[in-house]
Amino acid sequence: MALYADLHRHLGGSVVPRILWRYFKRHDVEMAQRFPEYPGFEEFYTRERKTLDEYLELHTLVEKVQTEDTLPYFIYRLIRGAYIFENLAYLELRYTPYLRTPDHLSQSERIDLMANIVAIVGQATQVKEYPIIISQILCMHSRLPYEVNKAIVDLAASMGHYVCAIDVAGGDSHYAERLEEFVGLYQYAHSLGLKTTGHLYETPHGCYRELLPYLQRIGHGIQIPLKYPELLPEIARLNQCLEVCPTTYLKTGTLQNLHQLKVVFDRCFEAGVDIAICTDNAGLHNVRLPFEYENLLTQDVIDFDQLQACQDAAFRHAFAWPYQQPPASLLTGLLQDNSTTLSQVMA
Repeated sequence: MALYADLHRHLGGSVVPRILWRYFKRHDVEMAQRFPEYPGFEEFYTRERKTLDEYLELHTLVEKVQTEDTLPYFIYRLIRGAYIFENLAYLELRYTPYLRTPDHLSQSERIDLMANIVAIVGQATQVKEYPIIISQILCMHSRLPYEVNKAIVDLAASMGHYVCAIDVAGGDSHYAERLEEFVGLYQYAHSLGLKTTGHLYETPHGCYRELLPYLQRIGHGIQIPLKYPELLPEIARLNQCLEVCPTTYLKTGTLQNLHQLKVVFDRCFEAGVDIAICTDNAGLHNVRLPFEYENLLTQDVIDFDQLQACQDAAFRHAFAWPYQQPPASLLTGLLQDNSTTLSQVMA
């Protein structure tokens, strides 16, 4: 029985390195020649970077091959791994649809094609043999023009059967010069009834208090308990949840070791702020969600009770989970009902 929820996973960073390498071997002569053997590609793809911007450059490597034709191929393998190896019952996939359209087309042509990308992703996630509830979060991007980002918000509102929320991504240090613009876009999203999250307070350079009131969840948010703990009571009052992605902070150079997250968890628990533990880019990290859990436990960042609280929080704050309880509670109720029925039959 799948038991877990991942609320923060990027479509571009979700492709595990071996699957991506095999794709390049078959379809990309340049990459195949550059990495003739798998170990060399894995080392390149998963190694730590010095900054978040350097790390995000890896997304472009995958975005260019996630096209209308190939998205079903990558998504099927993503779902298969998530169900079999991660025990996921619920997954929110986030991405910028504009970046999956052909870059030789005009901006207006690419905007017109975004709905097709969302539909392809939505249809590809309906895999009967791996029953995971999957919804999409569409990402505005810090390096895309206003017209494209507004079109992404409009698209999210028009395709609610596939899309559960919007986000802003692209490196939080790049928001500053366009902060008023993003505040306006989030206000517009709220007027359309959209749910919201956003990459914020991930690095010391991405701390914009002006955006906080417009978010139902905070993508990463670790700098709040680390550097601005005075904000935590308000975060708790607004019932905002932090989407904490442990391995990311090592891969981007944001933290030097995992144990630095202990302050994040301790201060959030003390303030009554929920945390959902997520993978962010499971493929780039070559680390699946249960290993994120295990790493936090074995390095004494959290204990088992805190882990359970985070797992429950993930379902409680999931934008499209259709039940009042997490699957473990549903399974317990089912087993109890079966036990009662069996007892009645035996009597």
